[in-house]
Amino acid sequence: ALLPALLLLLLPLAALAAAAVLLGLPGYDIPPGVNQPAKLRLVLTVLLGTAALGRILEKTGLCSQITFGRYVRQGRKLGLDPKLFIQDLQFNEVPVRVYQPKATSDGPRRGILFFHGGGWVFGSLDTYEKVCRYLSRESDSVVVSVQYRLAPEHKYPAAYEDCLSATLHFLQRLQHYGVDPARVTVCGDSAGGNLAAAVSQSLAGRSDLPRLRAQILIYPGLQALDFNLPSYHQNRGVPLLFRERAAFFALLYLNGHALHMKEVLEGSHIPPDMRLKYRKWVSPDNIPEEFKVRGVKPLRPTDFIAEVYETVKRFCEPNLCPLLAEDSVVHQLPESFILTCEYDVLRDDGLLYKKRLEDNGVPVTWYHLEDGFHGIISLYDYCGFSFPSGKRGLDSVVNFLKSL
Repeated sequence: ALLPALLLLLLPLAALAAAAVLLGLPGYDIPPGVNQPAKLRLVLTVLLGTAALGRILEKTGLCSQITFGRYVRQGRKLGLDPKLFIQDLQFNEVPVRVYQPKATSDGPRRGILFFHGGGWVFGSLDTYEKVCRYLSRESDSVVVSVQYRLAPEHKYPAAYEDCLSATLHFLQRLQHYGVDPARVTVCGDSAGGNLAAAVSQSLAGRSDLPRLRAQILIYPGLQALDFNLPSYHQNRGVPLLFRERAAFFALLYLNGHALHMKEVLEGSHIPPDMRLKYRKWVSPDNIPEEFKVRGVKPLRPTDFIAEVYETVKRFCEPNLCPLLAEDSVVHQLPESFILTCEYDVLRDDGLLYKKRLEDNGVPVTWYHLEDGFHGIISLYDYCGFSFPSGKRGLDSVVNFLKSL
C-alpha cells in the first residue's frame, strides 16, 4: 500500500526534475567530436534529473541529495559469473570484493587493487562490478575492489588511508590468493586514480613489502592548485565532469564542505611563492602544444587570500595531490599506464604527471581517447547501450596488464 503512495508522491517531483533538466540542458557542451554524443546526452539527462530530484527531496527533508545520488548510481545487482569466484571480505576492516578466475592457472596470477571513481563522494563495489569483472576475466587476474570511506562524512585522508590499509593487507597475504608477488598493480579511475597514485607513492622505496609492478591511472585527478589549465577551460561544460564540480568534489573530500569554491576556481587559494615553487610541475607550459589548438584562456591574475589558504593548505600534500610529490619519490615509482580523454577537464592532470614520470625515468604507457570524455570507462556497457570508446579504453588497460 505504501509503494503506490510513494510513486504518487514522486511523480510531481519527477515532473519538476524533468522540467529543470530540460531548462538546463542547453547550458551544457557536448562537442560533435565526442564518442556517441546522442547517447551521452541521454546519460546527462538521467544524471541531471537525478540531481534535480535529489535537490527537491533534500528540501522536503526526505533524504539528502548525496544519499539519493548514491542510491541511483548503485545500479542493479548482477547475477553469478560462471568464470569467476566472487566474495566480499574485509581487509584491515576495509570492505573489499575479491574476484578470482575459476580456470586453473599454470602459476600465480597477477593481482590488481582497484580503487573506484566518483569524486571521493560517490561510487561503491556494486557501481564498479562490471568493470572489475571484466578486468579479472579478460586479464586473468585476481582483482580486489576496495570500498573506501566516502566524503563528506569521511574527510581526507580517510579514503587514502583505507586504500593504503587494504593494499598493505593484500601485499602481506598474496600467497593465500594465488598472486605473484612480482605482478601486483594498483589501478583506479578519476578519484580512484588519485588514490592509486597516492598509494603507489607511499609504497615507493619500501623494502619490507613486495614492490608494485605497475600503477594504472585512468583519467586521474592529481592536483588542486590550478583549475585553469587548458583542459579545464576547453572542457568546462562537457559531461560527465564539469569544471565547477571538479573543485566541488576536491573541497568536499578535503573539508567536508565546498566553501570558497569561487576563490579556489580563480586560483586565489595558493600563495604566490608556493605557486612559483610548483610551477615547474603544474603549468600550461608543460602541456604539449597539440592540446591547445582548441584555445587556451590565459589565467588572469587574482589576489591571494590568506584566510582561504588556511582552509585548503592540505591541497599541497602529495597524499591528496600526487602531482606535487618530490622527485626523490617519483623516480622510485613503478612502470605506469595513464589513460586520458580529450574532452575531460582532468586531461591535463594526466599529461602533467606523464611528463613528471618520464622526466624521472619511469616507463610510461600512455593511451589517449581522442573522442573520450570523463567517466567513459564505466559506461562501456551502460543500461543496454554501449560507448565503443569506453570499451577501447578498458581493453587498453587489459592489454597493458597482459604485458606485465
